[in-house]
Amino acid sequence: MGDVRESSANLTMEHAVVRAIEIMQERMEEPLTVTDLASAAMYSKFHFSRNFQRVTGISPGRYLSALRLQAAKGLLVTTRMTVTEISHRVGYSSVGTFSTRFTRCVGLAPTMFRRRGGFAHPVPPASPPRGAGRLPVVRGYVRSPELDEDSMLFVGLYPTPTPEGHPVRCTMMDADGPFVLDQVPPGTWYVTGYRTVLGGPSVDARVVALAMEGPLTVRQGLPMMPLDLRLHPVSALDPPVLPAFPDARSMAFHGAA
Repeated sequence: MGDVRESSANLTMEHAVVRAIEIMQERMEEPLTVTDLASAAMYSKFHFSRNFQRVTGISPGRYLSALRLQAAKGLLVTTRMTVTEISHRVGYSSVGTFSTRFTRCVGLAPTMFRRRGGFAHPVPPASPPRGAGRLPVVRGYVRSPELDEDSMLFVGLYPTPTPEGHPVRCTMMDADGPFVLDQVPPGTWYVTGYRTVLGGPSVDARVVALAMEGPLTVRQGLPMMPLDLRLHPVSALDPPVLPAFPDARSMAFHGAA
């Protein structure tokens, strides 16, 4: 009986989180607060915030910020609106704050993102620190759900649980299989794998399958266990993937950075 009640409570909370996300999408241009969202979900602010983070992996405030930036990405490549107009459309009163956050999270300034059609420059291999010698390797195997759409697979290493900006290391593939991230600096990292639909200029809903793993502690001289990265179809509960997608047209399918 206890398991049934717990399962029912979890399902109820997931429904409340989905409803809160729908409100974020519908009222994105408004100065929404966590209190507003908690009230709409009919929970206390503390209870709502704690469970929202448990369900989605990030706080309500960060989720709302990610939704706003995701919407801005789409507007930049599909409309002629100015950066100032877009910043206001997605809920920012300051274009400077919008541009700073967009650049940090997406990896390109809004104007450059538009100029490149929504794609990032290929990430060049980073040089190891002087005297570091051979750095560790992170390797594993990626498995995706069956997809009807033509897509590319990307695996990247980031310093945060949700990917932001440029990956520390990354690789692109056109099919499931083994991956290798070479010359990984020692530290604590998070691995994100996702599939993106190919073709078309719109950035909206490009990510169709996703997996996030971590934290992963990398130490010099210590071997790493291979990762089993299993992607799942993206749902409303998954935070948006904000970094600009690497341009598959300018990277080898098996190239690594």
